[in-house]
Amino acid sequence: MTEFTHLDAEGRVRMVDVTEKAPTVRTAVASADVRMRPDTFDMIRDHKVKKGNVLETARIAGVMAAKRTADLIPMCHPLKLTHVQVDFRPDEHEHLIKIRASVRAVDQTGVEMEALTAAAVAALTIYDMCKAHDREMTITAIELIEKSGGKSGTYHRRTDG
Repeated sequence: MTEFTHLDAEGRVRMVDVTEKAPTVRTAVASADVRMRPDTFDMIRDHKVKKGNVLETARIAGVMAAKRTADLIPMCHPLKLTHVQVDFRPDEHEHLIKIRASVRAVDQTGVEMEALTAAAVAALTIYDMCKAHDREMTITAIELIEKSGGKSGTYHRRTDG
């Protein structure tokens, strides 16, 4: 079984000491899905949501969230991110907005949590901007798609398709 690195020998929570690790290029990509009613999807697509441009607001929120991950997740290290990108792929057939967040840094620890946080907060922002119209939206599939760099190497999520 893999060791939990955020626990010391007595089982107490700790921040992992990365002092001796060499900085390397770290990348991560995460995703999230927001499913909604067809009319809500149309309102977002047609820029008819009264609060403003939903996807651009969600993009900014995702970037900001990636930069503030260490303030939200207790054991995350503050990182100097070199790139954050949040993109959307609307699916008209499923009435779904797919979110993809990419993060990069040259640092001593990975950026998986930053990518996941960016995707999750972008999804929450879509919900927030549209909740007055559609409280039944669902946020699903928040997941790490891939990561590279560091001691553990490269990871790519396997798909069933």
